[in-house]
Amino acid sequence: MGPLPKRKVSKGRRDRRRAHDALSLKHLVACENCGEYKIAHRVCPKCGTYRGKTVFVVENA
Repeated sequence: MGPLPKRKVSKGRRDRRRAHDALSLKHLVACENCGEYKIAHRVCPKCGTYRGKTVFVVENA
């Protein structure tokens, strides 16, 4: 058998170890075309442009 823990890891110790595992927020930047905030280096979901070029046409529903 391989090595086993001597005793149970307490909830406090477990939770302190996981303190760095939280998800971070995406970096938001303003769209050059419409001014809405979008995730950096992605197509704008509001107007469908990326770096000044239209990638897809957005239908207003």
